[in-house]
Amino acid sequence: MDKKILAGSYGYLKALFWAVLLAFFVKASLAEAYRVPSSSMEDTLLIGDFVVSNKLLYGGRIPFFGWRLPEIRHPRPGDVITFKWPGDRKTDYVKRCVAVEGQVVEVRDKVLYVDGKAFPDPARAKYIAKGKPLDKNDRRDYFGPFTVPPETIFAMGDNRDNSYDSRYWGPVPLELVEGKVIGIQWSIAPDDNAPKIDPAHFTSIPVTFWHTITNFVGRIRWDRTVRSVS
Repeated sequence: MDKKILAGSYGYLKALFWAVLLAFFVKASLAEAYRVPSSSMEDTLLIGDFVVSNKLLYGGRIPFFGWRLPEIRHPRPGDVITFKWPGDRKTDYVKRCVAVEGQVVEVRDKVLYVDGKAFPDPARAKYIAKGKPLDKNDRRDYFGPFTVPPETIFAMGDNRDNSYDSRYWGPVPLELVEGKVIGIQWSIAPDDNAPKIDPAHFTSIPVTFWHTITNFVGRIRWDRTVRSVS
């Protein structure tokens, strides 16, 4: 094989290797995009939103070693954060930090209190069960008082009546916090009418593919493209 071709191929592979390594480092340590899979953060975040999480702020991880870069600051009440669910330490979750270590969290009559003061509802928070009878046996409506342990934060969804959060599975260790959500890249609405692929019918594959292609643009939420999150 011609030496020039070999040299060119080596140069290409070398550049590709460094590009992949750099992308991996950025994803692991600096910033990462997440797709919102549930309605627990509505209407701040919707199902199908692709959000950007700033990992550098809380100390991004160095790939392969598990070490963390020096943090700029800890999560603060009000931050929308991404983290690994404490239940399995693998699943990505997006919630809002409402309290940090040493603070006392309590929910009474659906109202969230932190250190005895009502925690302001986020601008787009909602209560899907508002007006319905309160249940004193349900942590959704009544919780605590609970003192947040050291090195943890308390996380809740903005869709307060429909969020599986720290009220049910406890506080989030700081070591599992990944980053702060800083914005929405773009958003695509779920397609409830999409046909299913049936392994027993080969024709379902092209039908599903054509449906996806022809409906893709119409599902994009253009008004949610490149916008900040607070």
